[in-house]
Amino acid sequence: MTALKLVILDCDGVMFSSKEANRHYYNDLLKAFSRPPMSQDELDYVHMHNVATSVQHIFRNYPEIKQEEIGRLCAQTEYAPYLRHMIMEPGLLGFLAEVKERGFTAISTNRTNTMDQVLDTFNLRSYFDLVVTASSAPRPKPAPDALYMILEYFRLPAEAAIYVGDSKLDEQHCKGTGIAFVAFNNPALEAVYYANSFAEVRQLPPLQEMLRTEPDS
Repeated sequence: MTALKLVILDCDGVMFSSKEANRHYYNDLLKAFSRPPMSQDELDYVHMHNVATSVQHIFRNYPEIKQEEIGRLCAQTEYAPYLRHMIMEPGLLGFLAEVKERGFTAISTNRTNTMDQVLDTFNLRSYFDLVVTASSAPRPKPAPDALYMILEYFRLPAEAAIYVGDSKLDEQHCKGTGIAFVAFNNPALEAVYYANSFAEVRQLPPLQEMLRTEPDS
């Protein structure tokens, strides 16, 4: 059996509770054009998809609004003020520090340029060896491109990695890659493992085996 060497995390819904940040951001875009707030289904959609796809989705019923105007508004709207609505998942930092002593950590997210702001605002850069976004991968989730990029970067087989995600998009992202999928706070997903906290992720068999080994000197 191949030992676990790499833990890959999704950002939104795993590292952070960020639905409120997304709600405020996208509703403000709609409000700028005097349109009503998102429905619950739309909020769920933007929580999983990259910003370009999300904006297209929430404005799909307003063909009278020019795409150029929407694009200009997005470019002018700073995301930083919305970070205050993001809540870091309890136990994240301790978990990452422990894993990094014995292996590698990475992020695969459908965020784009906002990921740098998240990393800097919450001082997370030192906790990750690699971050792949919808901007740096050839195709965003649910395509598996980012996961294959991460495996290639570390020169590891799929069996040496796990991916922790919380959505159907994450499930599809991981499916067929050979990487074990951990469903986070979502028992409805098809996964190899299930966990509701990082304390529970730590108790999963591959993590227990990894954390029993001596840290690299």
